[in-house]
Amino acid sequence: MPEATLILHRKRIFDDGSISEIKLWQVTTPVGGSSHVFKYSLYYGKPGQRWIGYDNEAGKGDHRHLGAHEAPYRFVSPEQLVTDFLADIRAEQLRREKKDEAK
Repeated sequence: MPEATLILHRKRIFDDGSISEIKLWQVTTPVGGSSHVFKYSLYYGKPGQRWIGYDNEAGKGDHRHLGAHEAPYRFVSPEQLVTDFLADIRAEQLRREKKDEAK
């Protein structure tokens, strides 16, 4: 990875034991497959279970994981990345709440 400076690291543990973690670095040159100067790794799930993930792994470029599905992600800005991630977390939480209520 190119030289990197960590500019954001936030971790939250929710009441149900799920975890969200955001790591964002500024790099000197774009990560392979990306056209911007940010490297990121965003995670939501439980230990051993990734429900949502966003990253720009070298060679793969910007993409996100929703459950077992992986799709390209259009990176606009760090702020939009966090906004999109938090919206996906809320949607997943609502989905899980409805599933629990149906039991």
